[in-house]
Amino acid sequence: MNEQETAEVGQGTGERVHWSEDGAERSALWRSESGARPPGKVTVADDRMTADAAYKLACEGTALLWRGDYHGARQLLAALARRVDRKPPKQGATPSESFHLYRQARSRRARVLGMLLVPLHAPGAPDAPSAAGTPGATGATSESARDEHRAYAVPLRRAPDVAQACEEAYGPPVAELTLVPLRELQGVLGAHEWRRKGVPVEALGGDRVHPRHGVFSPVRGEYVELVARAPLPPGEPGSLVAFDIGTGTGVLAAVLARRGIGRVIATDLGERALECARENVRGLGVRETVEVVRADLFPGPGAYTGRADLAVCNPPWLPAKPTSVLEQAVYDPGSRMLRGFLDGLAARLAPRGEGWLILSDLAEHLGLRSRDELLSWIGNAGLRVTDRLDVRPGHPRAGDRSDPLHAARAAETTSLWRLSSAPDPGPEPTVG
Repeated sequence: MNEQETAEVGQGTGERVHWSEDGAERSALWRSESGARPPGKVTVADDRMTADAAYKLACEGTALLWRGDYHGARQLLAALARRVDRKPPKQGATPSESFHLYRQARSRRARVLGMLLVPLHAPGAPDAPSAAGTPGATGATSESARDEHRAYAVPLRRAPDVAQACEEAYGPPVAELTLVPLRELQGVLGAHEWRRKGVPVEALGGDRVHPRHGVFSPVRGEYVELVARAPLPPGEPGSLVAFDIGTGTGVLAAVLARRGIGRVIATDLGERALECARENVRGLGVRETVEVVRADLFPGPGAYTGRADLAVCNPPWLPAKPTSVLEQAVYDPGSRMLRGFLDGLAARLAPRGEGWLILSDLAEHLGLRSRDELLSWIGNAGLRVTDRLDVRPGHPRAGDRSDPLHAARAAETTSLWRLSSAPDPGPEPTVG
């Protein structure tokens, strides 16, 4: 799914966490990619704490600053997840109610698991944490380390090398102690692996797209295949101009370029997405065709103000509020991006141009948006539907009967709506 970020959610905000340790008052910077607020109460924990005790504290809103073995922290996080998952989300009276109950349960799960914190610092940090009695943990930084290039590190025994992954996600390190939820740090490490290995894309002949942290990975390939096989607008492909609105990783822009489109202008708002798309455009060898620009939906002055023969948009599919960077690729509050694309499309299409709207009908099965509502938005924007290509998703959740939203996911269809400007109805007839 392409990502048109409305904000860089969850960046370092300058907020601080305060706690007492070894008879002294301490503080550290707070970082949460999910936008969670700093915990108001923090207690120090290590391998001696039981999972039940940790779960009770986390449910009560007390964060656990881990000073034990890193692998012990991972095991405790898994134990907390098992305890949270013992109580599955309730089923609502309607699909819409079930969806909202599901999101509430996921929010509670994230809140509880986000209470397990680990320290993160760069060598030379003046307030690098002490080991608090933990054997083998990293203590104060030596004078020689202060002169080395600063790099992110987790000062716990058996902690992995997080330097490159954290710099990719957070930017250059600062010489100050930071606390981060372990669950989010694991996400950063996982995103680094996605970027390093890449995701093979069948529509690109198996070439790999390399997503970044906070940019949606094209692991659901069915929507990419729709763009690869839909008939192009009339004309020689090399003479066509296309927009990829909300480009994300740049995968759809690359597919259009590989299909022979002469010029592709890919837009996004999020800096992470823009950097990611540019990196993939270079890696896939389509830099001469694809231009990646910062824009809110359609390219504006300084990029391209003309009309396009083709405008492609894969907006977030569910009209709900995102709570993290990655959720911005899934949830579109008030269908802002969807409606913005539709409302601005007719004015930016060439006379024989087309708009391709890629959209799942999952929102319809969940009772969050009706088909009639979507069609009315299309008509009110001065557009008409000329064709629709459908595909059934093959992701594992579609067959997971334990999923509270299984019925909706099992019925889901992803569609590419081919849109064109509606004919001018002409002047109103004169009444004699």
